[in-house]
Amino acid sequence: MGVNQRLLIHDRPRLVTRLAELPREPGVYFMKDDRDRILYIGKSKSLRSRVRSYFRPFQGQSNKPIGEQLHSPRLELMVRQVAEIEFIVTDTESEALALEANLIRQHQPHFNTLLKDDKKYPYLCITWSEDYPRLFITRKRKLSQPGDRYYGPYTDARALRETLRLVKRLFPLRQRPKPLFRDRPCLNYDIGRCPGVCQGLITPANYRQTVQKVAMVFQGRSGELMEQLQQQMIAAAEELNFELAAQLRDRLRGLEQLGADRKVELPNDRVSRDAIALATSDRHACIQLFQIRAGRLVGRLGFVAEIPAPTTTAPITSESRSPVVTEAIAPAATEVAAETESAIPPVMAPAIAPSVLGRILQQALEEHYSTVESVEIPAEILVQYELPDGPWLADWLSERRGRKVAIETPQRQLKADLIALVARNADYELARTQRSSDRNQAALQDLADLLDLPDLPRWIECYDISHIQGSDAVASRVVFVDGLPAKQHYRHYKIRNPEIGPGHSDDFASLAETIRRRFRDYQPRSAPNAALSVLGGRERQTQDWPDLVVIDGGKGQLSAVVAVLRDLDLLDELRVVSLAKKHEEIFLPEESQPLRTDPEQPGVQLVRRLRDEAHRFAVSFHRQKRTERMRRSRLEEIPGLGHHRQKQLLAHFRSIDYIREATPTQLQEVPGVGPRLAQQIYEYFHPSDLTGTVS
Repeated sequence: MGVNQRLLIHDRPRLVTRLAELPREPGVYFMKDDRDRILYIGKSKSLRSRVRSYFRPFQGQSNKPIGEQLHSPRLELMVRQVAEIEFIVTDTESEALALEANLIRQHQPHFNTLLKDDKKYPYLCITWSEDYPRLFITRKRKLSQPGDRYYGPYTDARALRETLRLVKRLFPLRQRPKPLFRDRPCLNYDIGRCPGVCQGLITPANYRQTVQKVAMVFQGRSGELMEQLQQQMIAAAEELNFELAAQLRDRLRGLEQLGADRKVELPNDRVSRDAIALATSDRHACIQLFQIRAGRLVGRLGFVAEIPAPTTTAPITSESRSPVVTEAIAPAATEVAAETESAIPPVMAPAIAPSVLGRILQQALEEHYSTVESVEIPAEILVQYELPDGPWLADWLSERRGRKVAIETPQRQLKADLIALVARNADYELARTQRSSDRNQAALQDLADLLDLPDLPRWIECYDISHIQGSDAVASRVVFVDGLPAKQHYRHYKIRNPEIGPGHSDDFASLAETIRRRFRDYQPRSAPNAALSVLGGRERQTQDWPDLVVIDGGKGQLSAVVAVLRDLDLLDELRVVSLAKKHEEIFLPEESQPLRTDPEQPGVQLVRRLRDEAHRFAVSFHRQKRTERMRRSRLEEIPGLGHHRQKQLLAHFRSIDYIREATPTQLQEVPGVGPRLAQQIYEYFHPSDLTGTVS
């Protein structure tokens, strides 16, 4: 489809044709805009009925005026931008559900009610794509390697770190991403913390068996693992292998210690269940999911989701959301939330219909269970609100699990109490998040007042330069959105100015080059065709246009940037300031004196945090480039050794020292290095051997 195709609501014949082409079968549909970008992905058991419902008011087929209140203001805005509709037919509704979840994660459409990629909740990653999988904690979930497995997100980062520390002490696991030594294992092998992965002292198959046991801990299957270890310990003792039996005993005790601090107790049954509830504010919903296995709480997961635009506002707490609120499941259960329920601050949230809240919960469950293994799906799922497609979701989960999965909305007794407890924890998490958001809003408001900005600076960019006397000069751009780091928008710049190099630095020219490269594709509003909202091939009024630009430096650095923006005719459209390090002074363009500020006021502290982050990001990239240059420098002097072979040598031997110690035969183990090149490399590092041979 070509760019700038006419919108469907303005092209009635084509709209009628597209709707008539839709089949009455289950599947997934795509809404695309006039630039072929996916706006929305949805599923339905009847594609024609579902998609037609979006356009009925625009065709005059509803009781409401044309275009009025189409589902929600958010979806109405989406429909007004649709230029094309595409679909994929599936055999069953369950297949459509699974396909929709995968496509939403892949494309991240703007108008889907998606779980936000919230960096405050960490994951535990196991890299099954590697021969010897690693375990590590991360706050950024990457799906580039299909074999890798992420567990979480966990609400308690401290408890997750403690669990991983204990697991690494109980089970011999790979401790380092790269070997410390080339020809021998490190101390972790000697003390039994590592099985000697770096030297191949354990086969990948045997090592993966150990990691599979560790994975059971994060799957909530600690009880099943303990039963296996108990049987193995008894068998080892009967075979008089008391050393192995003692190791298994210690692991059992460690796993018992791991579960000793779980606070929620349920009747000791064998039913595995998850309980999910949420708390809402005017913009977001905090979702909590409790994992209950064999009557014990084994995990708490947290999510954040967007909610529709508010209609009316009313205080919503766990009492108003949960059908039944009684005492906690057990006396210790209150420790998960807080000492008393009266401590929960009421959150002013929109009076959202239960059907909408149920849809948010269903979206969270769909995205969560589409990423877990089948053994992690529980037999029972308790939800706070009725799900719009509950039977459909239950069938899909049952098919994945291989056994029946029940989804219930409890109304009384212990299960309702459990939902009330989860909702109360969601209240606390929402209140904590809201306090942090309020502090950021106060800082943004103070900064707007300080700089006399017309609106709050929600998108702020900061630039810094890093080098050592001109060598390896780089620049950084960091972005804060609503007062918080948005690392997906961070950027590095390699300074290309040929006059900047070792012995000759120029921060003014480096900043000028960086700012020019950042904004050169934009044109001023006064330019011809500016009203089309497409300037120089880049969209205007999009989220990447900053409300404020901060430069790390004083009046000189600011003047260099102002000259570039004036040359681009963008100075009147961008607010730019600089922050000098010495006295933490803020300078404005064309002003010789800094602003009179208090270094401790919220707005100035926000700018300082932004400046410090830009400095950190620039310095880390400079160090990386400098290290790469130093590692490459000696190899570049070897005749016949190109850049690709240099990378292969470093990947194989890990360091220049190991390359120097290698024999010609060992050098030939590197792909592409033949006998002649291996001899040249060896002779380069051992000129004395060559001299002795000649003489």
